[in-house]
Amino acid sequence: MNVSIKLEINYNIMIMNMKKINLVAMALLIAVFNACSQTKPDGKVVQGSSEDVKTFSEAKPNAYWKKVLSPEAYEIMVEKGTETPFNNPYWNNHEKGIYVSAATGKPLFSSDTKFESGTGWPSFFKPIDPKAIMIVKDDSFGMERDEVVERSTGLHLGHVFNDGPAPTGLRYCLDSYALKFIKAK
Repeated sequence: MNVSIKLEINYNIMIMNMKKINLVAMALLIAVFNACSQTKPDGKVVQGSSEDVKTFSEAKPNAYWKKVLSPEAYEIMVEKGTETPFNNPYWNNHEKGIYVSAATGKPLFSSDTKFESGTGWPSFFKPIDPKAIMIVKDDSFGMERDEVVERSTGLHLGHVFNDGPAPTGLRYCLDSYALKFIKAK
């Protein structure tokens, strides 16, 4: 058999395999996006999601949050994404003030409890008012973590870990885009 024919056959086999891989990858992506959705295909709201008004008194439809939040805040707070470490607005903020919810403006954390965790995200050892947040189990990405959500809306703020400084031993590792900073006067 001619070398150029062998090469052409191998090339065609390679192209067919790439198409199969792309189809499998596309199917996996669709499954992941559907799994992350907070509304079931039948239109019912997922219990514990930021649309669940039974659990969260100020929950709203995702369409509402899409209108009022920046694209970055929506990705973090509604889609439960995360931002790039060391490349977000507040990880290196050393000014005095308070951090409020980007969605509701409610006070959440103070600069007095912010510390350098070395993670690239703003970290705090305690909230201003523990009743303003809620800790829920997060089993995403094959890990078990404690997710921090705004108690009134269920919107994602970040995660909490048991490796923080005294006096609490906690590290509230938050996403900057879920917060707005109000500088002290």
